[in-house]
Amino acid sequence: MKLYRFIQNGTVHEGAEVPPAARLLAPTAPTKIVAVGRNYAEHAKELGNEAPSEPIIFLKPPTAVLPPNGTIVRPPISQRVDYEGELAMVIGREARNIRRANWRDYVRGFTCANDVTARDLQKKDIQFTRGKGFDTFCPLGPCIETELDPSDLPIQTRVNGETKQNGRTSQMIFPCDYLIEFITAVMTLLPGDVILTGTPAGVGPLNAGDVVEVEIGGIGTLRNVVA
Repeated sequence: MKLYRFIQNGTVHEGAEVPPAARLLAPTAPTKIVAVGRNYAEHAKELGNEAPSEPIIFLKPPTAVLPPNGTIVRPPISQRVDYEGELAMVIGREARNIRRANWRDYVRGFTCANDVTARDLQKKDIQFTRGKGFDTFCPLGPCIETELDPSDLPIQTRVNGETKQNGRTSQMIFPCDYLIEFITAVMTLLPGDVILTGTPAGVGPLNAGDVVEVEIGGIGTLRNVVA
């Protein structure tokens, strides 16, 4: 089932359809966004890194969340802002020390994400916080798909209609069940929290005026413009 989150007459609603007069929101309002770096071997390679032996995790702030059709704002202090299309897991129940065999009981569903990155700042800082944390740097949507097997989904990113990333979730080094177990051994995940599972190869820059789309089979297409 696809669940949309929208605002109508000043009130936030959730449902399987969005009324014509309503404004679509990001499908969840997380307390935290846990992102996974270099979870596709070819992406690690294209950035000059080796594939990791265990997940590399970092946080993006909730203020980075952007709804479908929202505008990604390039910060003036960065000269290189990249798209990174990703599958996102949305947590449905409080989760701590979860075992892989039970992981699906704690996931409400899946959505599309764009882990927008100020690449030059990421390289300059070594760690990821500033380069990944700007407002508008985490588009999510358009919906949460609650009934989906995430093990082998096609994932594409397009910029101005041209395909830039074309991968499958089966290419992940660490699949969803492994990530849930690894992350909840570190921190408690709360309902609505998001895990970004990593991006396939093919990342590249976004410029003002671009239209970027992340499409994942079974979920839909997340579309945003760049300013």
